[in-house]
Amino acid sequence: MQTFAAVILAAGQGTRMKSKLAKVLHPIAGRPMVEYAVDAAKFAGAEKTVVVIGHQGAHVRAQLGERVAYAEQPILRGTGDAVKCARGILEKNSAHVLVFYADMPLLKPETVRAVVEKHLATNAILTMLTVVSDDTMNFGRIVRDANGKAIRIVEEVEATPQVLAIHEINPGVYCFDAQWLWENLERIQPSPKKGEYYLTDLLELAVAQNARVETETIGDAAQCVGINTRVQLARAEKIMRDRIRERIMLNGVTLLDPASSFIDADVEIGQDAVIFPNTHLQGKTRIGAESSIGPNAIISDSVIGDACKIGPSVIESAILEDHVEMGPFCHLRPGAYLARHVHLGNYAEVKKSRLGEGVHMGHFSYLGDADVGAHTNIGAGTITCNYDGKNKHRTIIGENVFIGSDSMLVAPLTIGNNARTGAGAVVTKDIPPNSLAVGVPARVIRKLSDNP
Repeated sequence: MQTFAAVILAAGQGTRMKSKLAKVLHPIAGRPMVEYAVDAAKFAGAEKTVVVIGHQGAHVRAQLGERVAYAEQPILRGTGDAVKCARGILEKNSAHVLVFYADMPLLKPETVRAVVEKHLATNAILTMLTVVSDDTMNFGRIVRDANGKAIRIVEEVEATPQVLAIHEINPGVYCFDAQWLWENLERIQPSPKKGEYYLTDLLELAVAQNARVETETIGDAAQCVGINTRVQLARAEKIMRDRIRERIMLNGVTLLDPASSFIDADVEIGQDAVIFPNTHLQGKTRIGAESSIGPNAIISDSVIGDACKIGPSVIESAILEDHVEMGPFCHLRPGAYLARHVHLGNYAEVKKSRLGEGVHMGHFSYLGDADVGAHTNIGAGTITCNYDGKNKHRTIIGENVFIGSDSMLVAPLTIGNNARTGAGAVVTKDIPPNSLAVGVPARVIRKLSDNP
């Protein structure tokens, strides 16, 4: 394949969104819409991608980082001018240039690649995507000659009734011979109404030069939904989530009520997992095979192992190994790590803590800034008092420990292996291994067997 680059147009402010956030940074299924454009360019094989930025360009840079190059369009003077801004980066580096918009997140990467492949296979000067649709979405119409060749794009506001009857539309995806593009961008004249320079004028220039023009036509109009308002944003969100749910189910996951399963684009779910209704899987969450999630669970940016059973609970930036059971109504806050076979009862909360294999934690309990050894039992109502009003302190609990119900563990604190606390103990001092501590404040009353 000959070298080609992509130019993604992302400079617009999107005033109709009525938002302080740049339009291309509004999320669709958990991802800023500009991310979909960058992924599509990569999938199509672009060796270099330039994002043309303007409004809130610094925020777009912060989102995309060094994955792409950037061209500034300080004054928004149309799509032709926007592509011209990328000329200095690409002119000597790429034989072909793919151009499309950052605000069409539903455009499938396979479609973008098909445009590029047709362009390269036919040696065209210009190849453009067209869509045949009953809903013309206010897009420009594709006018063809008697031989079926595209010769002109007519914007809807300028179209005659005869042209308005055409249902082949221009969504704004183009692939150009680079040398021809840079030469002819200079020939575009500003529009009489707005004084802007439009890429659509390049089609007529190519036809006038008898240059080869090709089209790649699809019938799936949903791919070309542009985002200009919150209404269109919601429409695109629904379509994208339907696609995600269908893909997940075809990969062997059961969604008991697909419409009420809200799954972000970057979520991965293993085979034979079951997702119950009203479950939200967000960010870069990964769910293992044969796990059961929900109903009414919210999991964000977390890793859930195989064969876990998660009831209606909230999990944020946490890691669960295999065969973990928790809920209902638990809360794992950032930094929680649950090893294999951990069990959390109702209304348990864990923050910045690691629970070893086989730990059982009773209901109405809180562990914060703690390390708990394997096969330890945390009785109902237990709380680690990890904050002294100024600083957070850690609690270290050994293996095979039994913490009695309603124990208060005042950090910093270390409880040795095989130790026990009585119900209601307020532990303010370290407990040696194989010891029983009771009372308020707790004190060690006797040693226990080494093999309790």
